[in-house]
Amino acid sequence: GARLSCTNMASPALYHFRKFEFNPKVGIDNPALTLTEDMDGEGVGEPRFYLLTKDSTETFGFCLHEELGCQGHIIRQIELGGVAQRRGLQDGDRLLQVNGHFVDHMDHLRVVQKIKASGNQVLLAVLDGDSYEAAKSLGRDLSQLLPDDIRPRLCHVTKDKSGFGFSVSCPEGTKGTFQLSVLQDGPADRAGVPPGSWLLELNGDSVKSYSHTQLTKKLKQSGNKVTLLVASSAVEEFYRLRGLRVTAALADTSRLPFKVRELHLVKGPAGYGFLLKEDDCSSGGVGQFLWDVDVGLPAEQAGMKEGDRVLAVNGESIEGLDHEQTVHRIRAREDQVTLLVIDPAGDEFYHSVGL
Repeated sequence: GARLSCTNMASPALYHFRKFEFNPKVGIDNPALTLTEDMDGEGVGEPRFYLLTKDSTETFGFCLHEELGCQGHIIRQIELGGVAQRRGLQDGDRLLQVNGHFVDHMDHLRVVQKIKASGNQVLLAVLDGDSYEAAKSLGRDLSQLLPDDIRPRLCHVTKDKSGFGFSVSCPEGTKGTFQLSVLQDGPADRAGVPPGSWLLELNGDSVKSYSHTQLTKKLKQSGNKVTLLVASSAVEEFYRLRGLRVTAALADTSRLPFKVRELHLVKGPAGYGFLLKEDDCSSGGVGQFLWDVDVGLPAEQAGMKEGDRVLAVNGESIEGLDHEQTVHRIRAREDQVTLLVIDPAGDEFYHSVGL
């Protein structure tokens, strides 16, 4: 959902994230969500955290610059009335983190792609320009100003003879507050559920309004598999103190059994060897699907499977693009293309948990 505009080499690169309306359910409208105290009085301020949310037709209300003679990824051209302004981003802020990933050392285009790949919600950590310059002049490691891990986890647990391998405790008379005790080497432990973590979502649904009885019933209805959004005590505290809602869109998904795949294809004499078709998605809406994968040609050699859905072309999401626009993206580079794809089972799974 981002519009990309590049200047020539004589000017800074410009990446435009258009405005959207503030969603009050996302978090409180604090102008500055801070982490650390002033760094020993040496003029280095505090990183600030902003959770931005939009719908698929909108963008994020700021530009990200790479400028000659300046270090870092610079926040510029904050749109009047856009969410970036309303949440408190300032012109000249330096972007340090995207969804918990430190990005100050990364190539600029890769940082832009990370923001685009986050979809309709992104968590940014920034430092004001003066503090950034002061920290750099002092030789500070800016990653040390930030917490080690602020991502919740999505964990897919498959029951064995002992059950799911976790138990749930809840303060008497309360709703929505569930802490997990995890059996060592049990299914939940193997799925990556941290001991003592807090349960936030069950199979894509928030547990905020659940009683212990309702949660137990929902677990029984899940059959042999359950998907949990969980947060360690440190991560839960990080979001709670800043009035930010923890969502699956911010989660570490590395432990899930369903993976997206990146396919790099170099065109051969007979082409790439696949057919792109637009069709209805099982999760609703339309998508671009890969079919008629020819044996021995570049598509098959790269790992393409019949029925894969295309998510991105050359690092840019195709969300909202029609068939012709997607084909144009694929043909943009004459003899090669990189596709991000997911198989039907994975596509259906991610939709079921709200991603």
